[in-house]
Amino acid sequence: MKIPEGKDAIRWFSETLQLTGVAHTDPEPEGDPGLIGLRVGLVNGAAWIAAWSTYFGRKFLPGAHLINVGNEAVQINFMQAHQAGQPVPPQSNIDRFVSYARDLVQLSQVDVVLITCSTMNRAFPQVAAALEPYGVPVVQIDRPMMEAAVNHGGKVLVVATHGPTVENTQALLCETAAELDKEVNYAGLNIETAWYRLAEGDVEGHNQALATGIRAGLAAEEIGCVVLAQLSMSVFLLSYPDPENEFGIPVFTSGQCGFEAVRELLMGRE
Repeated sequence: MKIPEGKDAIRWFSETLQLTGVAHTDPEPEGDPGLIGLRVGLVNGAAWIAAWSTYFGRKFLPGAHLINVGNEAVQINFMQAHQAGQPVPPQSNIDRFVSYARDLVQLSQVDVVLITCSTMNRAFPQVAAALEPYGVPVVQIDRPMMEAAVNHGGKVLVVATHGPTVENTQALLCETAAELDKEVNYAGLNIETAWYRLAEGDVEGHNQALATGIRAGLAAEEIGCVVLAQLSMSVFLLSYPDPENEFGIPVFTSGQCGFEAVRELLMGRE
């Protein structure tokens, strides 16, 4: 891995801080008046994904104060469990997410908590129960995307890039359909090549691999819409900002649907 030096390093730190800012107690200086002064707690499955949470949070929640929590240990733990054929996520990960969420409420008084990790969507009921006494709502980032897919109709192509995510994402789709009293038919596609390219910092290669996989899926059978299973996959929109025009069907991402749902929740508060 090449580490920037000199002016390249200064630019890297400067651009990073322009996005993330530093810890502060004052409201954000600009943004949507309805969001300024509100705090959004982001429970991530790894520290690196905080860049995604912050980017899409800034895009769809301008003016909200974003507070991230999460570390690589959580992701490594559920990756190891997946490799060993054990239940994913492990209960220890769920317990950690409950603890993280409580920290966000007790230490920084957030107005809402968003679980950004698709693999960890199984933690939602316990996190929501833990925060109920505080009156703080919890949003599972993939749920709005699944609702959009189920309501759209047709066969859903569920695309993932990370093995531990696949089963939990498909389970959430089926659960969402059942709660909406609708039937859902889906096909699964795991594009590991995209994950490896992302890990190398090749975002364009990641997006191209997803596009190739989606086109192959559409050629193989009739598909009504696509859902991209992980927040990390939402950078797909940077290469394909109008996926319906590009592929002929909607491509739903949690980076858009999830944060839009948080915005709707916050703007609809009494």
